Amino acid sequence: MEKIIGIRREDKNEWERRVPLVPDDVRWLKEKHDIRTIVQPSAIRIFSDDEYRRAGAEISEDLGKASTVFAVKEIPTALFDKNKTYVFFSHTIKGQSYNMPMLKDMIALRCNLIDYERVLNEKNQRLIFFGRYAGLAGMLDTLHGFGRKLLARGLNSPFAKIKQAYQYVSLEEAKAGVAAVGAEIDEHGFPEELCPLVVGFAGYGNVSRGAQEIFDLLPHKILSAEALVEMIDNFSGDNLNLVKVVFSEDDLVRPLQGTFDLQDYYAHPEKYEGKFENYLPLLSILVNCIYWTEKYPRLVTKEYLKNRTVLESNPSLQVIGDISCDIDGSIEITRKATKPDDAYYTYFADGDRYENGVQPLGVTVMAVDNLPCEFPRESSVEFSTVLRAFVPAIAAADFSRTAENLELPSPIQKALILHQGNFGRDYQYMNDFVK
Repeated sequence: MEKIIGIRREDKNEWERRVPLVPDDVRWLKEKHDIRTIVQPSAIRIFSDDEYRRAGAEISEDLGKASTVFAVKEIPTALFDKNKTYVFFSHTIKGQSYNMPMLKDMIALRCNLIDYERVLNEKNQRLIFFGRYAGLAGMLDTLHGFGRKLLARGLNSPFAKIKQAYQYVSLEEAKAGVAAVGAEIDEHGFPEELCPLVVGFAGYGNVSRGAQEIFDLLPHKILSAEALVEMIDNFSGDNLNLVKVVFSEDDLVRPLQGTFDLQDYYAHPEKYEGKFENYLPLLSILVNCIYWTEKYPRLVTKEYLKNRTVLESNPSLQVIGDISCDIDGSIEITRKATKPDDAYYTYFADGDRYENGVQPLGVTVMAVDNLPCEFPRESSVEFSTVLRAFVPAIAAADFSRTAENLELPSPIQKALILHQGNFGRDYQYMNDFVK
């Protein structure tokens, strides 16, 4: 049987230039595994049609001959074919309402759905992700927004020199730019009015590590949540160092009874309440990198911000970089996703109102929902390097077999949300979403 895969053109918006498999890996799949690739043409993709053609791919609008179609973002419902296998970020496992029509169509067409987000190892750790690049770009965009907010308040600072991720030619250039700002702070400091300048990271996974990779180019001190409180109480002034705090689950919530237990929290979040508001008054910037669903407490609520506005004439929290970008989620004031060229809006607790862009007062939110697209080449190469190892098994699989006899690698088997239009064993709960 000839093995043919397809790569769909990304068209969610003009910023989405990423690819799941880069030309070099398409060439490798052909030479090492005799896998033929058909690529839809694209005028905006970071790798050109000619690059794929030179790698041995066929350029065609028609992916009908491909048994498996790979993409990055969601696929329009009209493009699904009966009994075909699709591999992409479906954004369905939390019951996201905006993608339920797509999921219903896939069920009706008896499609197979493999979701990158669910490709897990034996420790249930994700193997294929753009998370690091979401963190890298998200931190750049957050610091850029902070610099703009200070300017709007009449404060000129080194942060004003940090650009958004997409405005740099490469990640290397971006890092060099932030390092130069770090050197300037080393020598001259930042405005004393900002002291202490505390940046809090909610979460410690791939996204958070990517964000910290950028932040760590700036001079800083690292404190625990508990040490932060003590430092604030005894602060003696330091405009040469930012303060970094990485918050873990036990910093975010407390048990209603007894002591904190991580696995118990994941299994029974209803037995816990949020306590992150104890730390929010101490932060200048919050970088949100956590996985969140409605069963978990929020990090930032409108009620909290309203109360802080009443209590403080100049609240310290200036910018929230909501890299996780769950609408009305862990950051309740994240009301919509944004694009890189219009990345910010500002929330005013007095009146529960929003204004577009970076405003001098209020809390400015950065809510770009596809941040890795700001580094499309580097993020695609890293993603493809991992994905290509699984492609031969996926391309060779006979999906007409029962799920138990598919002979797929365990991580891919775990990621099989739909098989012949039916939810896999671990995804039976999703039947409730499509009723």
